[in-house]
Amino acid sequence: MNELYAWQDELWQRWIGLRARLPHAILLKGPQGIGKLDFAMNLARSLLCKKSSGNNLACQDCISCHWFEQGTHPDFRLLLSGTQSIEMQQSSETQASLTLKNCSKRIAEEAFEEQQKKGKKPSKEISIHQVRSLANFINLSTHQGGHRVVLIYPAEAMNTNAANALLKTLEEPSERMLIILVSHKPQQLLPTIVSRCLTLTAPMPSLEASSTWLQQQNYANPVTMLTRAGFAPLLAARLAEEAIGESEYNFFLQEIKQPAQFDVFTLAEQLQRIEPIHVIHWLQQWCYDLSSIKLTGKVRYHPHLFDLIKNLSNNIPMFNLLHYQNELIVAKREALHPLNPKLLFESILLSYRHIMLKTDI
Repeated sequence: MNELYAWQDELWQRWIGLRARLPHAILLKGPQGIGKLDFAMNLARSLLCKKSSGNNLACQDCISCHWFEQGTHPDFRLLLSGTQSIEMQQSSETQASLTLKNCSKRIAEEAFEEQQKKGKKPSKEISIHQVRSLANFINLSTHQGGHRVVLIYPAEAMNTNAANALLKTLEEPSERMLIILVSHKPQQLLPTIVSRCLTLTAPMPSLEASSTWLQQQNYANPVTMLTRAGFAPLLAARLAEEAIGESEYNFFLQEIKQPAQFDVFTLAEQLQRIEPIHVIHWLQQWCYDLSSIKLTGKVRYHPHLFDLIKNLSNNIPMFNLLHYQNELIVAKREALHPLNPKLLFESILLSYRHIMLKTDI
């Protein structure tokens, strides 16, 4: 996709300002699902383009752009979690049918199939072997005397050894080399890595911009989609396309809004198909609205349930809500490697029911 999202214009202007004195590493951070990978790929494509003046997107006509389009650019490498380092011939895209998002998804699927053949579980990490595989690429001269670009996504997926290996590269940068780290969770990166990067913060698009974009993609209920996805438009579109947990989410809402009646164990059973981190996110959004309406009289994620949330919040002490929200933060960290998702669901749902009914006991 050789174009910017409407909410990325200001970010692109910041990038233009860097072109005169290009850093050797950029940390592009921001919430998941707002197009950071697409922006980083456009940045890389523009930097490698032979006709780009530095103020524009890639021309799509020069030999460099054709290499990038065909997936054969010798001066670009992409590192993704769960894969080997990806040369562009493994991540080609066609303008007509393959977006950058789908490109990265396809690469991950190919890696998953390869690991399945070997009887291995796909890793969610970027390994030290992937980072070390860049050694020859970094030390070679550029193909056309321009820049070389390495893109790492998501950067927080690097394990400790991989991060330390990358740190050595950042400490002794090569000339005309740009390393782009794209991160949803920059707080998980080594401080020494962050300190060696120039940080660009990708903004969360406004509700109006996100809704307009979703309408342009022919989605009928953009506001409802956005509230479920934490107002991230690309994540909202992906959830809608893949129908990820739609029936479970509706069942979750139906049950969670009547704490005196809902069956914790039945709900936990129904949610087993969903990754624990998503269920915890739903609970965090629900509790945010319960807290928000007590403090400000407003709700953010469930405006269609305003009256019900207001009535529920009247019977819950603020301290109980804050304590439960802290419990969810801990559970979210543990949710990455749950031993038994059903038991995790039962635990956090029982806690929720307890704090909701505590004042009645």
